[in-house]
Amino acid sequence: MIKQRQGGFLISKIHQLSGRIFTRMLKEHGIHEINPAQGRILFVLWQNDGISINDLAKETSLGKSTMTSMLDRLENSGFLRREPSKEDRRQIHIWRTEKDKSFQKKYIGVSEEITEIFYRGFSESERNRFESYLVRLFENLKKYE
Repeated sequence: MIKQRQGGFLISKIHQLSGRIFTRMLKEHGIHEINPAQGRILFVLWQNDGISINDLAKETSLGKSTMTSMLDRLENSGFLRREPSKEDRRQIHIWRTEKDKSFQKKYIGVSEEITEIFYRGFSESERNRFESYLVRLFENLKKYE
């Protein structure tokens, strides 16, 4: 009998379980306004403040309708603001707010905690090799899409 590969199934299970754990950890640290998916948006903004909505969607791999509803919630909660591009008014750029800037350190602390849980028992070279495999998997899927 041929052994079936379980990579996709395991990635899906890891995603679900880590999402539940991360949400619980956020609440334990008093972070109730943000869920992990919204945190992904903020994380990209922390690297690219003023990014266009289209680029933000690409960077987060979120669909347009999901992205729009999340941006609405984050804007209503005061974490970001939308502004038309000065060069092309059809384009909207997303900017951080002071509320987000004060929130960032706390959220990153929780992210670092879950990262330690992920990699418990892994050497640095194992971590690097594992992440390079994940990048390759992601690139394969992006090409197929």
